[in-house]
Amino acid sequence: MRIPFPVHIRLWHAFCFAGLLFTAQLLEGTSLYFSVCSVLFIVIATVAFNLAGGLARPSGAYVFFYSVLAVIVGLCWKAMIGEPGDSNLLNPLLTIRVFLAGITAMLAAVYVSRKLTAKRAFLRNAVAEAKMQNATIGCMITGLFLSFLLMVLTWQSGSALSALAQVNRFLPLAMVLGVVHQIRKSGGTSSVNLPVLISGAAIFAMGVLGFSKEGMFTPLLCWAVAAGSQRYKVSTFQAIGAVLVVVFMFRFLVPYSQYGRNLRSETGSVRENFNVAISLLLDLEDVRQKSNALAEDPSADSSKESYYNTPQGFFDRLQMISVDDALIDLTERNGTFGYSPIIMGFENLVPHFLWPNKPNIGFGNVYSHELGGVIAEDDSTTGISFSPSGEGFHIARWTGVLIVAPILWIFLFTLFDSLCGSATESPWGLLVIAQFAHLAPEGMLGGVIYMLGFTTLSIIVAALTAAYVMPVLGTLFKGPEQTGLRRIALVRSIPRRARPVVPSESNGL
Repeated sequence: MRIPFPVHIRLWHAFCFAGLLFTAQLLEGTSLYFSVCSVLFIVIATVAFNLAGGLARPSGAYVFFYSVLAVIVGLCWKAMIGEPGDSNLLNPLLTIRVFLAGITAMLAAVYVSRKLTAKRAFLRNAVAEAKMQNATIGCMITGLFLSFLLMVLTWQSGSALSALAQVNRFLPLAMVLGVVHQIRKSGGTSSVNLPVLISGAAIFAMGVLGFSKEGMFTPLLCWAVAAGSQRYKVSTFQAIGAVLVVVFMFRFLVPYSQYGRNLRSETGSVRENFNVAISLLLDLEDVRQKSNALAEDPSADSSKESYYNTPQGFFDRLQMISVDDALIDLTERNGTFGYSPIIMGFENLVPHFLWPNKPNIGFGNVYSHELGGVIAEDDSTTGISFSPSGEGFHIARWTGVLIVAPILWIFLFTLFDSLCGSATESPWGLLVIAQFAHLAPEGMLGGVIYMLGFTTLSIIVAALTAAYVMPVLGTLFKGPEQTGLRRIALVRSIPRRARPVVPSESNGL
């Protein structure tokens, strides 16, 4: 079985899938209006995905992760457990209209960006095939060193270490480069080598110590997108093993992350977090039960808007419908927030050395305080993530969804498609896909602006250093690449070939 890496989904298949969901929703008591909008959302998302070029392009990956993780998974799981799709929402009809308008605006943004995207990607051939192995080792060494510095040293926003943290994508890049190189080198018989294992283990360990779901899932995601781009074929045993790993992570590590955040060090001490992590990892079943008990107690975790009648574990996090619904309903009752999040998002792109006193406002925290009762009144750091469409509606209602959001998406899609090109040909698009998996569904519009600035910078730095610096660094530690020599067939005589003309001696002078 080959790892799926879809670049095109047949529209007929999308219609059949949407029809099954539509039937289930009606049987479970969902309103006809909500069900029709759900079908239209899936169909339009499919058209946008295909037009963007599927997962082979950054824009297609953004459409995929936004539509699937923000809306489609939530709607499908709701139908799977037998609950009406519009239940437990404050303003379900308006909310589904906002999502439908958002995906339609995204389709328009994809169409326009395709006209503006460069025909040849700027970073397409940044790393030659012959240097990819040493580039992998160089990225691994640099990523380990920078991650160690950022972990043990105290640093603040605006410092040199903060700037390094913004561009430090070397460990994920080492995984992507290593997987692609290993598959090509082995002819598809293997996908993992030592640098890939070390880089993945380091990312996973930092996720465990930081109680971060994103950190713990990033190694698996990097391997999957890199292997999928090469159409890597896994055995039945490997597929079963991967499924068991994912089930284990959903069942135990996600509750571990949720529960551990309540116990982690307030000072960010690595030693304290290490002690907490070890104590929790020794009894993951107890941690899972305690996390579920907190989820069932509204007073213990009021920050979570529940879309389902009962806690659904990780599936509570694989949808933005309920949190967006609360923000959309707030906008309908109290009016819009205004354009300041967009303005300040672009202002935040100014480096600290040019603007030392640059304000740093997390609008997820601001919106949480607006909703009331979500987080503590004196909490200025914790915030809830919302989808780009939800924030767009809160900023300027339909103008935010149909004008502001698609303008930002046009810039984003044009920029990254022009930089990275096809992910099946160059590794940089794979690194962007891994970033979009988190930022597309829950990064809000501020996340789009952040990607236009800091993510672009990190990708360019990663590509250029991987092309010119990391192979040298890898050579210092490993030695030069060993290039295999191809055996050339012996030249044989050609039958009935005319003999060369030899000048006779009589023609000599």
